[in-house]
Amino acid sequence: MAAPTLQQPSFLLANLKADTTTKPLLHRCQDLVKIIDDYPAKELHAIFPWLVETVFGSLDGIIAGWNLRLLHSRSHEYNIVLEFLKPSGPMMKLVYKLQAEEYKYEIPVNYLPGPVKACIQEGVLPDCPLFHNKLQFPLSGVLTLNLALNPFEFFMFNFAYCLITPKSYPQGQQGSSTDSAYFVLVDTYLKYFLPSEGSVPPSPFSDSRGSVTAPSPRSSSVSFAGYGVHSPSLLKHHIFHQPSVNADPAAQEIWRSETLLQMFVEIWLHHYSLEMYQKLQSPQLALLQYRLSMSSMPCQPYASPGSGTRHTYQEPFSPTEEHVLVVRLLVKHLHAFSNSLKPEQLSSSPSAHSHTHTSPLEEFKRVVVQRFVQQKLYLFLQNCFGHWPLDASFRAVLETWLSYIQPWRYTGEKTNPQQDQNRTVPDKWELFVQENLLMYTKLFQVFLNRAVRTDLVNVKNALMVFRVAKVFAQPNLAEMIQKGEQLFLEPEHVLHHRQPRGYLTPSQGGSYVSSKQRVVTDMVFRVKSHVYALEGQDCQYKQMFGTELRGAVMKLIQIIAQARQTAKRISDHSSMATGNNSFMSWFGMGSSDLNNTFNGAEAEESGECLKKTHEFLDRALENLCQIFKLNQGQLNQLISNLGSSQDDGNCKQLPDCIQGENGLILTDLGRKQIISGLRRFDIRYQGDPELQPIRSYENALLVRLLYRISSLLNDRFGGHMNALCSRPDFLGRLGRHYLADPDSTTQLKQSPLSRRTLERNRQPRLSLRPLASYRTILLLLIFYVLGAVLSFGPVSSTLLILGGGFLLGLVMTLFGDKLKKH
Repeated sequence: MAAPTLQQPSFLLANLKADTTTKPLLHRCQDLVKIIDDYPAKELHAIFPWLVETVFGSLDGIIAGWNLRLLHSRSHEYNIVLEFLKPSGPMMKLVYKLQAEEYKYEIPVNYLPGPVKACIQEGVLPDCPLFHNKLQFPLSGVLTLNLALNPFEFFMFNFAYCLITPKSYPQGQQGSSTDSAYFVLVDTYLKYFLPSEGSVPPSPFSDSRGSVTAPSPRSSSVSFAGYGVHSPSLLKHHIFHQPSVNADPAAQEIWRSETLLQMFVEIWLHHYSLEMYQKLQSPQLALLQYRLSMSSMPCQPYASPGSGTRHTYQEPFSPTEEHVLVVRLLVKHLHAFSNSLKPEQLSSSPSAHSHTHTSPLEEFKRVVVQRFVQQKLYLFLQNCFGHWPLDASFRAVLETWLSYIQPWRYTGEKTNPQQDQNRTVPDKWELFVQENLLMYTKLFQVFLNRAVRTDLVNVKNALMVFRVAKVFAQPNLAEMIQKGEQLFLEPEHVLHHRQPRGYLTPSQGGSYVSSKQRVVTDMVFRVKSHVYALEGQDCQYKQMFGTELRGAVMKLIQIIAQARQTAKRISDHSSMATGNNSFMSWFGMGSSDLNNTFNGAEAEESGECLKKTHEFLDRALENLCQIFKLNQGQLNQLISNLGSSQDDGNCKQLPDCIQGENGLILTDLGRKQIISGLRRFDIRYQGDPELQPIRSYENALLVRLLYRISSLLNDRFGGHMNALCSRPDFLGRLGRHYLADPDSTTQLKQSPLSRRTLERNRQPRLSLRPLASYRTILLLLIFYVLGAVLSFGPVSSTLLILGGGFLLGLVMTLFGDKLKKH
């Protein structure tokens, strides 16, 4: 077979652009596979930026690309895209082919996350090694700075940025599904480049000239124990003095893994508010880190990224639910990746690592969570906790947080789900809890503030409270958190008094006591450095098991108890309404108020959901008592006092209102009563009953026709109807039975309704709408069929039906009050 004729890069690019409008995706991918295989890197270099933009879309969101976030398994293009973009697919082959050369691709600094961009624009080099030695300085000045990335970095940057690019989706579509092509590709890349078993497959194109360099500025003698956490990283690096990146052969093994993870973390998690940003950049932190670095600890403190700048910056960034779900996928995989570390490597000390032949991937597993993810994920979650709407979509944020603070769930061990619920947290995770103390304590306090402001009668909100209480009630976890808080609150002067002048082993004349003191001191410094690195040295730490938070927990328990009573009351009311809708209502003996089917009740307020709400809240109360060692007797007394203060008469009261010119007006107390579920309005349709939306059990044509007929009759005979219903005698009562709304007087005080609307709805009127119901039509048909069987004609049957209805009205008028009392 003859080799294809190679085209010039400009013609090749022009032909590919023309094919995007004429050829389907399958044919375009097939052509690209041939081009990638046959063309040399020099020609492919010209089309690579265009191809990346075509796949992932432009960074400004104008070009949508292949819409990976909207491409689901139902689409016929789904498998084509996954096959083309998989780690061993044609697109990655193109990346490796270009990676073997010294090609660079520019990204404008303006598209970097806000804090990174702020650092660079102030002339400060960010601490993240990903941006070292990559800044390009054009002649036009600093404002047009670019990052020069190698092909793999450029590809991963655009792939990660695709998630946060604002895009306008077609109506009815949103990218929040976990089966989208983008979500699946993220999972595939994580499993390929951060494998829990084995090693990262090598690149198919070898780099004999050493042009592919490790993305981190460390030499072969520097282990991961000190990677990025030495005191020089705490100082300002001017961007005109960028460190050179050494081509470390050992780092070549995992440079793609580091690059992928750093891109994901920097693009997805590096977003937070001005207050958090300035707190993180506090110059006092550098002094603290320097003091801690001089204490000869085996585990050195972690540095804050981009320390030194206090640029007044506020980024208008709010993550979407899809964004949070992808972050949770990243967190879960990193836990599984880190937990796949071999036990002998996990137990070895950092100082011993430099003397043993440990693979770079194993070292990477040991520090990946704490070094790369912890700080930015904490700020990301704190931002979400503070700004996310008080609705059920917060579940994605909540589960991301719970996934991070439970790394023992991702050890790869298969456990029984029933046994897993009561499984004790192993002691080996005590170090993780201490090094992530704020993830447990501070975020729990923020969640507590959210929980007291949400409607816990809603089953989805009740489930979230139950989930958090269940996680923190795991045996041994509360004790670990409490111990971590005690270590943080250890006074510094006591530590200096405890710390010996020299550390000698027992064989050198030392003692085991001094060794134990050193371990305690190291634990204290580790916890303190973690808290100060995230909150600043001047932070006011609130204990999770302190008096103040205990009061907040008691307040939440009160709200949970109130929500339980409200859910029970609504459930009982629904059961009574269902019971009243008996067989006799088919014959007109039930309520004729159409409002019973249009009361605004949602699916969350159905009987089954309310039972689940009650169950979730009951179990949440039990778990909270277990976590905070609450006395069950005091708790029962609190709940019983709350129940006795809210008797049935009080439960039926309206929220606190004042009478205004146009009706009732809610007060601040009334709003709080509604939010907490203590009281609520009887939500009903308060407009013209004849203009309610057409129900599924009504014939639309008959509803409109009968409305016109009744409107003509009411307009013509309205005066006579008013006169008849105004009479105090029996005829007036009979007229009010047929013409007036029987519930109009009871609705006057059930809702903040304007007086004009009430007066208009109280006017007597003839309503023929019940005749448009399929139930009424079926009953009439049965009566006519029964009349035909008994040899009654249509006219006779009609007269009998009218006579029966009139007699029924007489009976209801004479004995209606007695029947209601009964």
